[in-house]
Amino acid sequence: MERTIGVLGAMAEEIDEVKALLTNKTVVKIANREFVVGKINGIACVVAFSKWGKVAATITATLLIQEFGVTDLFFIGTAGALADGLKVGDIVISKRLVQHDLDARPIISRFELPLLNRIYVNSDPGLTELAGKAVTNLLSRGVEHMVGEEAVKEFGLNPTLYFGDIASGDQFINSDEKRNEILSFLPDVLCVEMEGAAVAQVCLEFGTPFTVIRTISDSADHNARVDFGKFVVEVANAYSRAIISEIMRML
Repeated sequence: MERTIGVLGAMAEEIDEVKALLTNKTVVKIANREFVVGKINGIACVVAFSKWGKVAATITATLLIQEFGVTDLFFIGTAGALADGLKVGDIVISKRLVQHDLDARPIISRFELPLLNRIYVNSDPGLTELAGKAVTNLLSRGVEHMVGEEAVKEFGLNPTLYFGDIASGDQFINSDEKRNEILSFLPDVLCVEMEGAAVAQVCLEFGTPFTVIRTISDSADHNARVDFGKFVVEVANAYSRAIISEIMRML
């Protein structure tokens, strides 16, 4: 079966440059969403903004699979660091995803997905490995090739690649109290965002391989000092373009 790659972005600004990679582009509008259809490196690809939060991302991922026949899905965007040692500009690729705000006790265990008898959803090993090789290749050339020297200096970029657990929830985490609460129950989580685990559940139930790639933009506490809007435009967007381009080159 011919592959059709889906790329979801957590913010519209994070995938502008991915859309620019597409050739023979057409735009399809469904459910107040724009799906940009085309090819990257000769491979069919559909790029869309997930919209914020788990429900919105679930709708977008479902449409990608049902309406566009996506066979593989990459979710790319920013996240807040939870684990000590992660710094702005680091890249986290998911091994597992969990919804940190899901709690149906006492009916089922905290974080457990109803009727699925699991807490975590595993990323596809093949796509996770592919994404890891792509990022490793890019970092070996120097981050300047992705974002330019000025951005490297301004944001102090010296990125490291990590693989591990990512937590999602319909909350913007910006306090030590909430950060520590999540880590007390889910100590292996590296970073936190608002969509990945919902997309993971969709892919699990449809049997669609996926992985999630997140750039650390802040420390998920009150100490964040990065100009987030500028970081998204100048760093996360450039990361997205470089990573997706490298992945498509390797397919």
